[in-house]
Amino acid sequence: MVTEIWMGYQRFVALGDSCAEGLADPHPSGGFYRGWADFVAARLAEDEPGFRYANLAVRGRRLDQIHAEQTPAASRLQPDLIALFGGGNDVMSRGWDARTVARRVDTAVRACTEIAPRVVTFTLSDISHRMPMGRRMRPRLTALNDAVREASVSYGATLVDLWPDDAAHDSRYFGPDRLHLSEQGHRRLAGHVLGKLGVSHDPAWLAPLPGSAGRPGLRADLRWLTREVLPVAGTRFRNRLIGRQPGDGFLPKRPELLPVHEETRSWAPEPA
Repeated sequence: MVTEIWMGYQRFVALGDSCAEGLADPHPSGGFYRGWADFVAARLAEDEPGFRYANLAVRGRRLDQIHAEQTPAASRLQPDLIALFGGGNDVMSRGWDARTVARRVDTAVRACTEIAPRVVTFTLSDISHRMPMGRRMRPRLTALNDAVREASVSYGATLVDLWPDDAAHDSRYFGPDRLHLSEQGHRRLAGHVLGKLGVSHDPAWLAPLPGSAGRPGLRADLRWLTREVLPVAGTRFRNRLIGRQPGDGFLPKRPELLPVHEETRSWAPEPA
């Protein structure tokens, strides 16, 4: 049996949308979101004194936008590890077309593997367990995930397959919108990534949460609809009227490769 030897990474770049940015996991110090990519970066930095991390993800972006806007910046940074998390906004976009999205997936994954020697990709989890009428999205999710799996095999990317993860059934892994990951969900995803990379991590990140979350009732569903769904729907409708794309005006939280400060877990550059 051949055991893969992990030699360490020096330059890690995350690409993607709001999940890669870390939405629903606000940093304890305030001011920005944290998320799974930050947890992965902090762990990798423990073993590599010269480690640097950049996060180019922008909320609301589709895969074609991620490719057009983020891969050129990633290429300039010359990473040895890329994590590409996207596709959720494609699934929820008007005018869904499975073949178009499959081409977007293929283009994005191929471009990443041309930039970095190690690329991590992700399928999306099943939202039908935690969202009313979520089953209507399952065919789109299935088509997207099939495209991600195929592209990952074609270009030699490392796949983190979230579709079979039982955490999709536990609402505690997700934020108030039932879509973005909570802190526990981001830690779990970081554990999956590190496991695929052959890097040790806190086993609690992948351990089941104690107790049970219970199922939301009608009152909780109505509260979710009025507080989370309707405001987003209104914003998207207004954006269409003025020709604004989701994510316009937002910048990556960490556009340059910077060190991870172990003592503060902050992402600020070292003082001059």
